[in-house]
Amino acid sequence: MAAHPCSKNHKRPCLLVVDDDREIRDLLSPLLTRSGYKVITAADERSMQEALVSWHVDLVILDVMLPGTDGFSICRNLRVTAAHLPIIMLTARGDPTDRIVGLEIGADDYIPKPFDVRELEARVRAVLRRTLHPTLGESSSSIFHFAEWTLDARQRELRDPDGTLVDLTSGEFDLLLVFVERAQTPLTRDQLLDLTGAHIAGLYDRSIDVKISRLRRKMERDAATPEFIKTARGIGYQFTQAVTRR
Repeated sequence: MAAHPCSKNHKRPCLLVVDDDREIRDLLSPLLTRSGYKVITAADERSMQEALVSWHVDLVILDVMLPGTDGFSICRNLRVTAAHLPIIMLTARGDPTDRIVGLEIGADDYIPKPFDVRELEARVRAVLRRTLHPTLGESSSSIFHFAEWTLDARQRELRDPDGTLVDLTSGEFDLLLVFVERAQTPLTRDQLLDLTGAHIAGLYDRSIDVKISRLRRKMERDAATPEFIKTARGIGYQFTQAVTRR
């Protein structure tokens, strides 16, 4: 029997489109398939969860306005159960506040409706490029140590001094890796967007602030007085810890 297109041994990235609008699902499924992806669709949280249990999914395209549980709540829950799964959120609400909320709860990107399908394709490629094929240079086989923390660039894992795995979204991990590779060097928001590939995805400097806030909450003893990622006045941010690498 032929393997399902989204089985774990399939080489083409699998996208899960979650939207209650059949027209959106019917539009995106063939379009993304022609672009080289395998696509499965879901109309609500229940069918989305069934797909995630049954198949290997590389990225979720998630509508905010869903029946029952809304997309924001689903995204928040996925960040607990599937922390590394990339999420692109779609919404008919164009309020910038909604975009910030989406990023704060862990979305990798956020696209308002109506959207240009070519832009959506470009953002999907950008997010998958960072998560499936990260460009880490020689650090791809490196392990970084700082203040008894360990960051494994190959396995894309962060462990605290007790050895406990810290759940990071793909965007948070990419940002922390940039900081660790350039420890004690002040970096502007534009530099951070470029180095993480976020400019390609169409994100903006406020998204850097959001991700840094999330990293601080996960790593700092007191996020209000950070010891790792500090604000460099008039410049941007700086990772202040000494880092060793092997």
